[in-house]
Amino acid sequence: MDTTNKLRELPFPFEKSICYSGFRDGQSPEAQIFPTYNQVKEDLQLLEGKWKYLRLYDSDPHAKTVLEVIRNEGLDFKTYLGAYIMAEVNNPDCPWDMPVLSEEQLRKNKALNVSKIQDLIGMASQYQEHVVALSIGNEATVSWTDHLVPVGSVIEYAKMVKNGTNLPVSFCENYVPWLHKLEPLVDEIDFISIHTYPVWEHKKIDEALAYTKQNFFEVARKYPQKPIVISEAGWATNSDGRGIPPENVSEEAQKEYYHQLMEWTEAEKIVTFVFEAFDETWKGSAHHLEPEKHWGLYTMERTPKLVMEPF
Repeated sequence: MDTTNKLRELPFPFEKSICYSGFRDGQSPEAQIFPTYNQVKEDLQLLEGKWKYLRLYDSDPHAKTVLEVIRNEGLDFKTYLGAYIMAEVNNPDCPWDMPVLSEEQLRKNKALNVSKIQDLIGMASQYQEHVVALSIGNEATVSWTDHLVPVGSVIEYAKMVKNGTNLPVSFCENYVPWLHKLEPLVDEIDFISIHTYPVWEHKKIDEALAYTKQNFFEVARKYPQKPIVISEAGWATNSDGRGIPPENVSEEAQKEYYHQLMEWTEAEKIVTFVFEAFDETWKGSAHHLEPEKHWGLYTMERTPKLVMEPF
């Protein structure tokens, strides 16, 4: 059985790809303080020529600015545009100290999610020449998520987007839910988007690529006719011990994993969005070594890490 993408042609061609979220110090989607046009332009000019596809996470003002910069400045990018759907049910299995949301708030979130999907459709229509695919959510069904959404709602959003656009549609999620929980969704989407993070699962660098391949092929074997994209894969460069042993992360390990990943995925033509372009200090806990803050190939100051040096 073929378990690569060679017989699973994606609705868009293979290109080098990266996740992009340009929030700088003092900015965050939670505070609704977004990067400026010139800040996004600076970022994209730094990334242009190295990657062709950008994964964007929400149909928000930041994504709109990115698309405007690409259009106005004539930059050579296509985007994998998303909607970041919020919790529609409480998740008692979430390992973080999250507040229990009221039924009223959950209903508001549901209405907000419908609005986000509508905004996604509208933005995709307005900038269709710069959009290669659409995602209806991000890590919203995995067991540990802090924004849990029932699979039935995700299916509803997939149908909304399919009815509202002719662009290919997917859902970005950790590899585990694709093996069982998301089976009902697969027929409603054009391709599968998986996340694979060996370092979060306490793998050392010499185990990393084999584990990534295992994650990919488990899903590929289950859905032999469905194209698969890796919508997130990367390696942190710092950790305070929250979820990732500090001894497993470094710029040297990030560089090694990145180049191993690129060698494999380029040979197999597996579209892979590296996570992520820049460090983001708004993420996670307040601790400065919080691992969520340290996945960038560039620092918050836009300085390249070791991974960007010749291998």
